Amino acid sequence: MSVCTADVVFFDFGGVVAEEGFMAGLADLAEARGHDPKAVVRAGFGVMWSSGFVTGTGTEADFLRDFAAASGLAVSAAEMRRTVFRRFTVRPFMLACSDRLRAVGIRTAILSDQTHWLHELDEALAFSGHFDMVFNSFHHGMSKKEAAFFELALDRMGVAAARSVFIDDNPANVAVAVSLGMTGIHYTGRERFLADMARLCPAALEDI
Repeated sequence: MSVCTADVVFFDFGGVVAEEGFMAGLADLAEARGHDPKAVVRAGFGVMWSSGFVTGTGTEADFLRDFAAASGLAVSAAEMRRTVFRRFTVRPFMLACSDRLRAVGIRTAILSDQTHWLHELDEALAFSGHFDMVFNSFHHGMSKKEAAFFELALDRMGVAAARSVFIDDNPANVAVAVSLGMTGIHYTGRERFLADMARLCPAALEDI
């Protein structure tokens, strides 16, 4: 049985390594105030990019100001963090998968569209030690909407696109990766993910 068809496996954070806390947190805020959760989530994701917060060109204050204008919800930084952070719960089987890959010589990394919140989440949840590197859009000035972010990660990891796997719950991000020659896995749930990994990197499933 082959170990893996790739030398590096990239994992998204929110929605893959952990439950998608930003979306769930925004929905919680909306419901608590009697607003439409779908509209508030849509506004939140739009403002995360338009304010520049996700790429480090805007601040948390910029995001909160623009979010209030777009959603009608004035939320303090403390309440936003508290509500969103508690919804990011790490999936142990994902950490186990990364650990197993590394044990057989396959390097792993997180590739995430996140803000400086990712560092604070790591302090609380201690996930980064299960990966060789963490690429956070906030620190690189680009997001997974751009091929350049993937190219930067591939270069830093010293791997060709054809020898890498990228896992994300957003099919648009997976499409960008695939356009560069990476193997993409669209995460839709544990069972489908395990089946995909069994095909690409069977050694990653041992002891999980």
